[in-house]
Amino acid sequence: MTMRQLTALDAQFLSVESSTTAAHVAGMAILDPSSAPSGTVTRQCLIGLLRERIHLAPPLRMRLAGLPFGLDRPYWIDDPDFDLDDHVHESALPAPGDDRQLAAHVAEIHARRLDRGRPLWELHLIHGLSGGRVAVYTKVHHCAIDGVSGSEILVSLLDPSPEPRLVEAPPEVTPVAEPGLLPMLAGAFARSITQPVETLRSIVRAAADLDTIPVVAALPGARLMAELTRRIAGDDRPLPELPPPAAPRTPFNGPISAERSFSYGSIPMSEVKTVARSFGMSANDVVMTLCSSALRRWLSAHDALPDRPLIAAVPVAVRTARGGEAIGNQISAMIAPLATHVACPKERLATVRSTMATAKRRFAMSRRTWLTDVCAMFPAAFSALATPALFRLAGMTGTGVNLIVSNVPGPRAPLYMCGARMLSYHPMSVVTDVTGGISVTCMSYDGRLDFGVVACPALVPDVWSIMGHLREAMDELLALAGEQEEPRTAETAETPEMPEMPGTPKTAKPAETSPEAAVPGQAPPVREKIPA
Repeated sequence: MTMRQLTALDAQFLSVESSTTAAHVAGMAILDPSSAPSGTVTRQCLIGLLRERIHLAPPLRMRLAGLPFGLDRPYWIDDPDFDLDDHVHESALPAPGDDRQLAAHVAEIHARRLDRGRPLWELHLIHGLSGGRVAVYTKVHHCAIDGVSGSEILVSLLDPSPEPRLVEAPPEVTPVAEPGLLPMLAGAFARSITQPVETLRSIVRAAADLDTIPVVAALPGARLMAELTRRIAGDDRPLPELPPPAAPRTPFNGPISAERSFSYGSIPMSEVKTVARSFGMSANDVVMTLCSSALRRWLSAHDALPDRPLIAAVPVAVRTARGGEAIGNQISAMIAPLATHVACPKERLATVRSTMATAKRRFAMSRRTWLTDVCAMFPAAFSALATPALFRLAGMTGTGVNLIVSNVPGPRAPLYMCGARMLSYHPMSVVTDVTGGISVTCMSYDGRLDFGVVACPALVPDVWSIMGHLREAMDELLALAGEQEEPRTAETAETPEMPEMPGTPKTAKPAETSPEAAVPGQAPPVREKIPA
């Protein structure tokens, strides 16, 4: 097997880390161990499960190898000293083990950066939850996975019944050895020569979407330059008009601290579908409406509601038939306004439906590579040194987006880990100086929409109130749906899809997120169009 070097986008997730920023994808599963053979879940059981299935998740057994001072992007190699004992941890909550205790414990783990001298992941088994439940928190560095590949890792540990499924023995694979210093130096030298050309290409590719890139779009002439670039490239299609993605100043935006807070909860998918059917909108649009309403309530309560819509970054998978890599990122981001400035709940819902339709059409017609192009503009050494400072400056000046909103498709049937039924799975995202001090992520699973809200407590001191506002927003939408006399046909009856999620790689349409693959023996999960 040949060495694989990190892409510019992969490496950017390394560069963004600082004393206040950790860049990993994570999630917390809550399990009912009563269905497990021993009636509990143990650390040794999880280690045994990982040992049996580690070949299904290549990022779990690979580490980084690179040059000093970040002279070039690192390479992935198999770790000859890999030991599961170093990655699987166990802890227990004090009584009574309620939701807030669990969230505080998980937030503390989530704030810690991963050890770059080992494969970049951890799993934490947490005992002591009320009702005899246990929790499993996992995190994997974003330089190693995106939603699709990260979901494959989740699926590799899950079964459709308490009985573990049969897993084929791993094939014989030649380990990826660490590259020598001279070959890495030679590669770095070659890339330094071609970097000016790569920078020029990236600028040309990104120029066509200047009017949709945060910060840059607010510069004078950005829209005119984007239109001119598209015409020169022979693309004279009229693109849907969106307001400039200029994020208003809010308490969410500013320099973040190293601490994290976390809250979680669930909403029945039946309620989401009821609203979607009543108003002829997608489930994704319902999620965006919920977020708009909840954030409006929070900002109003803190006397900080801006008169312009908040701007959300929505991760989207751009994997194709050729993009079945098990490690690394193939994602972009759709920049979407939230209707936080609209007071009337019914008008707010209509505004979200309209703006999301426009944002999706615009994203589908764009190159969708601007995130990768921006990362590829600069030499690796410059990115490694400058990115933390640039992100900090963005936090101080309030440029960037207000938050990340991510909506992940999940399976409809219950799943099991070590025989224990997974009751819920709450995904957790990243907060940075540029993307805001709060992120809202949800995943559909087994008839519910499971939310995870991650925040910087210095900017959002009451993260649990966000979950309360989401529930209030759902009640508000249900009341509006009850007033509808003639429900219209929904655009789709499928569950939300966002970044991406589980299973073996499958082909995705360019403007859609990749569907998750089914767990053997389980009905394939549903999917929907673009994010929300």
